[in-house]
Amino acid sequence: MVHPRPRFDSNRAWQQATAALSANREVLLALAGVFFLLPNLAFSLLFPAPTPPAGTDQQAMMAFAMEYYAKVLPFMLPVLAMQAGGTLGMLTLLTDRSRPTVGEAIATGFRTVLPYLAAQILLGFVLGIAALPILVVFSLAGTKVVATLGVAVTGIVWIYGWVRTALAAPVMAVEGIRNPVAALTRSWHLTRGQTPRIFAFLLLIGLAFTVVTLVITALAGMALGLLLPAQYAAIGTIVISSTLSALFVLLLVAALAATHTQLAGAEAVDEGPTAP
Repeated sequence: MVHPRPRFDSNRAWQQATAALSANREVLLALAGVFFLLPNLAFSLLFPAPTPPAGTDQQAMMAFAMEYYAKVLPFMLPVLAMQAGGTLGMLTLLTDRSRPTVGEAIATGFRTVLPYLAAQILLGFVLGIAALPILVVFSLAGTKVVATLGVAVTGIVWIYGWVRTALAAPVMAVEGIRNPVAALTRSWHLTRGQTPRIFAFLLLIGLAFTVVTLVITALAGMALGLLLPAQYAAIGTIVISSTLSALFVLLLVAALAATHTQLAGAEAVDEGPTAP
């Protein structure tokens, strides 16, 4: 007998995420510092984003940004790979029932980096292919309003695809599925019928943390600006911003781990015991 899938309970996921963070606070803070705080801080200090000249139009700003990212890309890729390994390692530490050591969790995370990056590249390619005809059709209308609507529809497609595949990382880290296509398919299956609730859950976390970050950064920036020379105040602001970003990643990882645990556990209950 097939039972209806239980609804995703965001309140329970939040409680599980915060409980997991509290229980593993020291280890997770250390890992977040190593894999997110220090790389972000070093990157921000060594490769600060340039400010475009005043009066620059939109096309010139795009060219300005493309030139900057082309210059820093060789340095950005190792940082992204390192952060992906850290993310997967923390997911393993939070959700693997075999209770691996920190070293084992990190090793598992880095063994999964290449398949995970391949899954993200594949996802971006598929979503790009899906978005292309939408943009073309809306652009043929020839009006800015319709073209803007096309961009909005494309954004919705991308968000939907991201939410449906958001559990690919815990699927790879915890379930041991290394095949990128299989991991994306597994995430798609787990999130079936749950997309609006998962999206609202992650959106609320993101919005709340964004507001907190903006307020703290603004207040700290003003205080540092009054107490320190401009150069040191800017460095202090970067340190605070990088710290908050690392904490946000930590919270997001815990939220994804709790979401995966809940949905994968619910699926096991739905399917019942397998025959010996």
